Parts: sequence; C-alpha cells; structure tokens
Amino acid sequence: MSATQNKTGGMHPTTTGPLSFGSVKPNQGLQNAAKKSRADIIAEISASGMKGRGGAGFPTGVKWNLAAAAQDSTKYVICNADEGEPGTFKDRVILSEYSDLVFEGMTIAGLAIGARQGIVYLRGEYSYLRPLLEAVLERRRTQELLGESILGREGFSFDITIRMGSGAYVCGEETALIESLEGQRGEPRNRPPFPVDTGYMGHPTVVNNVETLAWAACILAKGAAWFKGIGTDKSTGLKLFSISGDCERPGVYEFPMGISISELLREVGGEDAKAVQVGGASGHCVPAKSFARTLAYEDIPTGGSIIVLGPGRDMLGIARNFLEFFVEESCGQCTPCRAGTVKLLEGVELLQEGRCSMKYLRELCALGETMQLASKCGLGQSSPNAFLSIVKEFQDEIMGRTDLAAAGKE
Repeated sequence: MSATQNKTGGMHPTTTGPLSFGSVKPNQGLQNAAKKSRADIIAEISASGMKGRGGAGFPTGVKWNLAAAAQDSTKYVICNADEGEPGTFKDRVILSEYSDLVFEGMTIAGLAIGARQGIVYLRGEYSYLRPLLEAVLERRRTQELLGESILGREGFSFDITIRMGSGAYVCGEETALIESLEGQRGEPRNRPPFPVDTGYMGHPTVVNNVETLAWAACILAKGAAWFKGIGTDKSTGLKLFSISGDCERPGVYEFPMGISISELLREVGGEDAKAVQVGGASGHCVPAKSFARTLAYEDIPTGGSIIVLGPGRDMLGIARNFLEFFVEESCGQCTPCRAGTVKLLEGVELLQEGRCSMKYLRELCALGETMQLASKCGLGQSSPNAFLSIVKEFQDEIMGRTDLAAAGKE
C-alpha cells in the first residue's frame, strides 16, 4: 500500500495503491549510473539525503564514500536481508516483489565503491525465497546486468551470491553478520575498525539494508531532487513500514518520512490504540498522549516495525514477551546484556505477581539504563527500551498490579 506523496513535505496519506518501487523503469537507475563516474554516483546518493532504512539511520552516501576511499583492490557490497526484528516483514515483501530493484541497487553500490562482489545475507527463515532470488540473479546474468563489462562499460564487473543465515537475531547487526559470513559464531566485533575499512575477510565492505538498496536504485533512476522533495529536511524520502497488531488493516505501507503516529493509525484503522511499539522489540513504546510525535530520525527513528497495541493489551505482558525474546537471542558475549536481560525479565515477573517493591523497580530501571550505555552492541543497548518506556508511560497500570505504594516505604 502506498500513501499519497506530498512533495512539499506534508504528511497526508489518503490513498492506497502500489509501492513507488513499481513506478521505476527496470534498470533505469543502473543505466544512468553506468554513464556516471564513481564520485558522481555517490554525490547523487548524498544529495538525496537518504539515511539507512534498517533503523540506524547512517547517511548512505557517507558510508559509500568511506568505502570508495579505502585503499584496497578487493571490496564487497553486502545486502542485509536478515530481517529478524519482531513485527518487521517489509523486506520480505521487497525481496518477493522487487528483487530486481534490490540487485540493481547492489550493482550500483558495487560500481560506486569499486567492488566486484556482492553478497545477500538472507534470513534463515526466508529460505523459501532463495529459488526465486537465484532465478532472478541468473536472468540478470543472461541480460548482462551482472558479470563482466556490465552494460558494455569496460571494467564494470559485479556479481552477487546468496548466503543463508541461521536464525540468529544478533546477526542483523552488521559486524555479527560479517562474522557469520566468515564462518565464525555470530558475535558483534569491537569497533573501530569499521566495516567500510575492515569488513568481510578484512576488506572494505558496505553493508546496506534491503530497502536502502532498493531506494538507491530509485534515486539513480529519478534523481536526488525527487527523493529529497519528500519527507522532512532531516529525514528525506519515503519509508516502508510493517504494520501489525490491533488495527483493521495491517500490512506493508509506504509513507513519507515525518508522518505522525496519529496519521498512520488513521490510515491503518487503529485510532483506538492505547500505545504503539515503534521499532519492534528493540524500539520504544509510545503512549496515546504522544501520538502527535513523528516517525523521523529527528523524533522517533525506526527501521519500520509498527505494532499497534489496543486498549485491552496488558502492558506488563508486552514487556515480558519482548524480554523473553532478548533472553533467548542474546549472544552472551557481554555481561550487561547476558545478565541484564535475565534480571529485567525476573523483575517483570515479580511485577506481574505483585511482589516487586518500588525500590527494586527503581534499581531495575537503573540497570536498564546501564545496559543501554555498557552493552557491546545494539541488541544489549536496545533490549531495555520497551521495559523502560512501559514503566515510564504506564506506571498507573503497573501500580495497579502490585502494592508499590506500600512497598515504597521500605
């Protein structure tokens, strides 16, 4: 589904229909890129203002430029298709329906940074998509859109292989993903060095999300001004959202960056929600009083997961569900995450049983804040988010489950 695009930056989604990806002429972006210098390709991406659509929001043009400047004859482009965030399924739709556009974006990135090899790191649970993707890759090779001297440009050689993940959530983090590709246990690396300097097999590597690469192809096809004319000054362009939960019309939606939560809820039929979990299990729980806030990097950033929580939802149950997930998925490499997630889960269980004092609740919140600062990677840093935001925003509901007022005298 697609929202009406407002080139002035206004957020008024009023119609539904195909995604903008379908309006791009096949391989137009690649054809345009083949006529440009590497510097001009990167300049076009930079001028668009696009930030990574996986959630971190790092400027795509900056990442490509750093990899292009690295002094190494061997470089790689990796498509992060390890879509493991609970409540996120937009990349699955893109790969199913617009895989050509993703491969086109990878090829453009390869030309821009000087890479000859691309790798799609595909989520293990998406193995059923592999035959389709392999068929598309083979067709692109026969069309001379992959391989040697692509589109007749001398020295422009690039090919793509698919590698499967094994279902580890932490491998969505780019350095853990690279470790997995190298045959190691999927654990995050210390940074620096960064992948753009020392990535896959020690060579400069660009790791981009599925959606980021698809938009890169669109930008080369339609121009940076088209993309920059949508959204906000600091959050340009369109964004795909995976919307699920207590709403009438769940699905994958395309909205301009900067749309408010209330506008989004009207579009999907979730106006009566008491909260929205933005960013999946690792994101933040936004209460109804804050639905005027916007989905943008300058306000609430997100990789695209929107879980609508209706008026009957038990917020402590939501927090427990997410923490059980993180206890299971923690790689165990660092103590704040390995031990902290377990302690937070135990605390939620005590709250549900009415046996958690106010003093201990404050200690749990302090632990969560320490985890955000001291954990090694994004998993540990973000795993307390839902717990902390639910405790902050739904204290009345939590206090109704336990005698915190009396316990606070301890």
